[in-house]
Amino acid sequence: MDVTLDQVRTLLVASFGVGAEEVGAEVTLAELDVDSLALVEFALMAEKEFGVAIDEEEISKDFTMADVVTLIERKKALV
Repeated sequence: MDVTLDQVRTLLVASFGVGAEEVGAEVTLAELDVDSLALVEFALMAEKEFGVAIDEEEISKDFTMADVVTLIERKKALV
């Protein structure tokens, strides 16, 4: 299954109360006010949702949503 922007958007909306209309492909996690703790929480939720482990060092607040999707897809390809 390919990870889509819609799936990442849904996870962010459900978990952090981010408005769905705010989550575009080029929006960064920082622009969505995702802080360091929320970033760790997001990585844990992504692991549960998509079946991939994301280390803190692999993702940053500067990642766009497109970067997040690419990271998850890349990690899924290794499984």
